[in-house]
Amino acid sequence: MIPLDRDSSVPLAGQIEAGLAARIGDGRLAPGMRLPSIRQLAAQLAVSPNTVVLAYDRLVAAGLIESRGTIGYLVCETESPPPELEPLEAGEEQDPVWLAQQASDQRPGVLLASSGALPLAWLEDGIPASLVQRALAACTGGMAARCPAQGLPALRERIAMLMRSQGIAADAGRVMTTFGATQALDLICRAFLRPGDRVLVEDPGFFLMFGRLRQAGVDVVPITRRPDGLDLAELEAALAEHRPRMLFVQSVLHNPTGWGSSAANLHRLLTLAERYDLLIAEDDVHGHFLPGQATRLAQLSGLSRVIYFSSFCKALSPALRLGWLAAEPALLKPLLREKVYSVLTTPALNEFVLLELLASGRFRKHVERLQQKLAQARIASISRLQQAGIVFEDGVGEGGLFLWGRVPQGVDIELLAKDAWRNRIVLAGGASFRARPLAADGWLRFNVAHSQHPRLADYLTQRFQALSAGGSTLSRLASMPLDGLPT
Repeated sequence: MIPLDRDSSVPLAGQIEAGLAARIGDGRLAPGMRLPSIRQLAAQLAVSPNTVVLAYDRLVAAGLIESRGTIGYLVCETESPPPELEPLEAGEEQDPVWLAQQASDQRPGVLLASSGALPLAWLEDGIPASLVQRALAACTGGMAARCPAQGLPALRERIAMLMRSQGIAADAGRVMTTFGATQALDLICRAFLRPGDRVLVEDPGFFLMFGRLRQAGVDVVPITRRPDGLDLAELEAALAEHRPRMLFVQSVLHNPTGWGSSAANLHRLLTLAERYDLLIAEDDVHGHFLPGQATRLAQLSGLSRVIYFSSFCKALSPALRLGWLAAEPALLKPLLREKVYSVLTTPALNEFVLLELLASGRFRKHVERLQQKLAQARIASISRLQQAGIVFEDGVGEGGLFLWGRVPQGVDIELLAKDAWRNRIVLAGGASFRARPLAADGWLRFNVAHSQHPRLADYLTQRFQALSAGGSTLSRLASMPLDGLPT
């Protein structure tokens, strides 16, 4: 008899499932043994037949029992556990796609020192289960509900309110939801770029964007990114020479440097865009992480010539996969058309969850907690990394997730990154963030949430000493012990 605790928070079906699974696991129910019928077990345990059906269905799904028609339910033959599968790598080690994949794979014991993601523990309380239940209850049609292609009107108005709080003049008609900023970037490429177009990008900049632009067959022209914004002299020369179709820019908490842009720099940029008929895509994915107000191109331009996009994935939930685009209707229409062609629409449940979150005020409080955690992590990371030998020669940026630091002279950054991975540390060298990789690029991107870990500073201290000594090879580094460091 399976003991049931009717006061437990575990449903009765779950208790029956666990009890039978335990008996199968320890051999009390041998392979081939017939289980009681649904009605027999329901009578023995004084539960409804539906409760037993649910437990049996779960055990069948788990491969522990099988249904044999009129014979009933039998315990399955035991099988050897499947071999542990090695993850399939989407790219080659240290290339941009490979680096991005590591943040999602979350392999045990790997320190994501250069990743673009926050620790899971920082996001776990962002969307409580009770809020998801309320969102589902509000979703007319439940899981069968469809979402308008442009996004739920009420959600788009909430997003417009968020933008207006940042000084950006926007309304729900100028907003469209997306599967995060990655899809927003993809839709912009599909809607506005054709093979042979010339496109300006920040250098350094977001590495996945470079690959997506090359997939579109465009000619990527890098413009140097400085601590206060784009190099305007270089930008004007490129505009005159190349007559580019678009410019992709991050005005706030630039990735990978963490730098911002001055209002004067952005004003001059918009003047040049007007003169040269330039369309601008402004990526504001990291803007949530900056306390207080910042100046954005979308704010200064009133969305004229600017397609603004951002996301809730990084700050809130990678599982929710929701972001948005904002633009004038003439620009938004081709973007909406491409969204319909590619995915038709975004999930209604996701949008109702986000709507409930924004309406309740939880998102604002959650972001404020993240800003505080990031500020503390930056202080700790800067201190540890400087002690290890990292130099922040252009400053440490305005805040947010990233630090952009240079390694000591003589350190082979490619060798260091490969060795770090073999010691279960993800480091991304500066070449990954260049539209046109530089030889001997001595920069690294650091994620402050992970780089405050003493393991990273201890590793870098040891490796810098070895690599700067000269003559070091990867095989020699791999044989070096990491004293006091977990492997």
